[in-house]
Amino acid sequence: MLSTSCLVPTAVMAHPTFPDHCFIRYDHHHRNDHKDLRLRRKRIRTTAASPASASDYPLFSNQIQLTKDSSSRHEFYQEALKTARDKFTREISFQSKDKDLSLAKALLYVAAEDEAFVSFNREMDARSLLNERRNVSSPLETENWDSLEQMPLGGKTITEWLSELDAIAREVEAELVSRDIGCHLVEVLEAVNLVLFELRGLTRSPVLVDSKHSYLHSVLDSGCGSAILLSIIYIEVCRRLGITIVGSRVGEDFLIWPQTGYPEELFKVTSGHSLFAVVNGRCVEDPRSMASDLTGTSLLGLEIATNRDIIGIALANLIRLHWKRASRSNHGLMLTSPLRHVHNASEKPNMIDKSNVPLLRPQDLRLAIMASERLLILQPHNWALRRDHGMMLYYNREYGKAVQELSICMAFAPEEEAEILEPFVEKLHLMRLESSWKSLGHAGRLTVP
Repeated sequence: MLSTSCLVPTAVMAHPTFPDHCFIRYDHHHRNDHKDLRLRRKRIRTTAASPASASDYPLFSNQIQLTKDSSSRHEFYQEALKTARDKFTREISFQSKDKDLSLAKALLYVAAEDEAFVSFNREMDARSLLNERRNVSSPLETENWDSLEQMPLGGKTITEWLSELDAIAREVEAELVSRDIGCHLVEVLEAVNLVLFELRGLTRSPVLVDSKHSYLHSVLDSGCGSAILLSIIYIEVCRRLGITIVGSRVGEDFLIWPQTGYPEELFKVTSGHSLFAVVNGRCVEDPRSMASDLTGTSLLGLEIATNRDIIGIALANLIRLHWKRASRSNHGLMLTSPLRHVHNASEKPNMIDKSNVPLLRPQDLRLAIMASERLLILQPHNWALRRDHGMMLYYNREYGKAVQELSICMAFAPEEEAEILEPFVEKLHLMRLESSWKSLGHAGRLTVP
């Protein structure tokens, strides 16, 4: 919004005023004094009557340029968001084989979309601050890139981060050459561990509170990340070395191991550790972990995660992280809390109301919704996921979209869950109608006969 403090009132522009002491020179050209005075007055009247241009008011001109820049940046960021989502959707398309799916590319597209959203908000906040301080003449530093491929993620483009994984694989190869070691699987995996966890210093983040631990490029940059992202880096590096790594969720852990037709070989102890322990680290030897009970036989009974499953786990982690950050000021708030209040017959029938919707951090809530949208592309028939997505839209006060998602959810949900959802959806629909009623200028509450 343009500031009006720099605008000159129309009345003042039409009738300019001058200082009380206006010195007029009288000299030997006094015969032309009256003529000169008439010319000066004519120029003044002409200037005053002419419409003022933006260039006449530098502050006003800067604000116009600021508005134009904001509009163009908004259009670009919108295009970046759309392009990143489209590329992610194509990468995980069910028309392609799962083994051809690149975990790294898919997750870098996720990071690019979120980065475009956060960067746009950051720029708009900076522009608003400059407007408030009326200091728009100060240059605003913005990223100079005009396509998703050029957009920096932590200082590098998507292509450069993919090249970083290539570089790690080359470091492993160089380590093997320096040791004069052949291509035995155990030695290769030990070299991978050395490069990733000792030379590169990758570590697992114990508690996910910082979003940078949940984005692939940030983990490669900082060296600290979630367990699933460390597993993805391990899988991608080994893939470049010609080794296929598979994985499965076991309890709270996601375990990985090299694909083999002889799983019992993974548990043979050499040099104090089994190959399974070499790949998965301490959790395999921790008696409190379910992984410590695994054997070659039980490993065959595990359901191997597809690449799409692995991406789904990473996205689910993003949803939990951003929801936790969004609801930080509402300790203990659950996505499904409003459902229980409405379903409970002992509660008042009007428990659901706009005034009762907790205020959440909008940026983190939107990031959680974006992660949920991507996960729904992978799991369109997951009723619990769609329910949670609908509830996030409700918290974001997008009641129309919430009704739509929750109605679809009821078609897939078990009967007992649908019964819980039904009264909430009905009341949410009434809230939507009441909003439309008031937007048309009607006063009072909408009553249903």
